[in-house]
Amino acid sequence: MANIKSQKKRILTAEKARVRNRAVRSELKTYVKKVRVAVEAGDKEAAQAAANAACRKLDKAAAKGIIHKNQAAQRKSGVQHLVNGME
Repeated sequence: MANIKSQKKRILTAEKARVRNRAVRSELKTYVKKVRVAVEAGDKEAAQAAANAACRKLDKAAAKGIIHKNQAAQRKSGVQHLVNGME
């Protein structure tokens, strides 16, 4: 444990941020999973709606610095690729 008061505060705030970021990353995985489930079910409209929601969440996470912008772009591309592959 740190002896410096400011470092003790930083440890607490870093832990709060870690927990919050972890929750957001988990939420992102859930949104991407919803797209996969809709694609497997063969429901194109639901898959597109889920993809739109996932892309929005990915953009927000990238804007907040939770994930890198390029990772968000790659995940969005993958999600849309799944939807576009449906026929």
